[in-house]
Amino acid sequence: MRYFLAVAEELHFGRAAMRLYISQPSLSHQIRKLEETLGTPLFVRSSRWVQLTAAGRTLLKEAPTALAALEQAAERTRLAGSGAATTIRLGYTPVANFGTLTVLLDALQEEHPDLTIDAREIFSAEIPERLCAGDLDIGLALSPPPFDGVGSEVLRREAVSALLSTRHRLAGAPKIPLADLRDETLLLFPRRLAPAYYDGIVAACQEAGFTPEICAFEEPPVNAMLARLSGGREVGLAPASFAEHAANLGTTLAVRDVVDPQVAADLSVLWPTNDPSPAIASVLATARRCAERNGWLRRTTL
Repeated sequence: MRYFLAVAEELHFGRAAMRLYISQPSLSHQIRKLEETLGTPLFVRSSRWVQLTAAGRTLLKEAPTALAALEQAAERTRLAGSGAATTIRLGYTPVANFGTLTVLLDALQEEHPDLTIDAREIFSAEIPERLCAGDLDIGLALSPPPFDGVGSEVLRREAVSALLSTRHRLAGAPKIPLADLRDETLLLFPRRLAPAYYDGIVAACQEAGFTPEICAFEEPPVNAMLARLSGGREVGLAPASFAEHAANLGTTLAVRDVVDPQVAADLSVLWPTNDPSPAIASVLATARRCAERNGWLRRTTL
């Protein structure tokens, strides 16, 4: 493009070549290549003068904007390659929004102020595919199964707690043995949104001697689920940090430990293994430091 601009401004191939420090034949060759690419002549040439065609005048008008965008794209690419500044698309499961995501975003802002995080709420089962498709750079998923092309590392390990109305018959107990939920309806996300997590709860119930009755909404909004629990009919099972935050939002919900046995809830950080981006490596390093500082992998009796 700079060859075109030089000729367009000088309207003389010889002067433009001198300005660019190249030979006139080389400059003429570059202009012909550009005209062939665009499929239209940009200049009218004679032995004594050079004029812009209508297409050439249009390109001269648009060229500064195009060059500025190209330079900006090149700069962003360079910064992304160095890990100095870029945008990271982070997909997180709804339960990570309480306690984990905020802490991680604060740490990333402190350690990498030039890094922009585009955080998107996505159900766990969708995150690995979105990473492989290039729609996400980092994921936070609940008990994700192995997935080709996706690296996974447990970031926070905690127990599942019961979330129930303060009017519920079990709310008076400090802890709830899992077997006491035998006659309760459990409110959960649909299995397809977090299969391993769902199956872990079912398996624990069966170990406690019963097959649970489960009510699952299709793509349920979290607030709607919490409102339903306030009615006192069902018992929600959720990672402890999520349950504690939800209970603190008002006075109608209580959170209780589930024991005999406890049920595990592992929140993992995921990334595409075929992307060597320094920015992704920086996010992973910060996530690991967050887990260490906050004891996310130590605070468990599982």
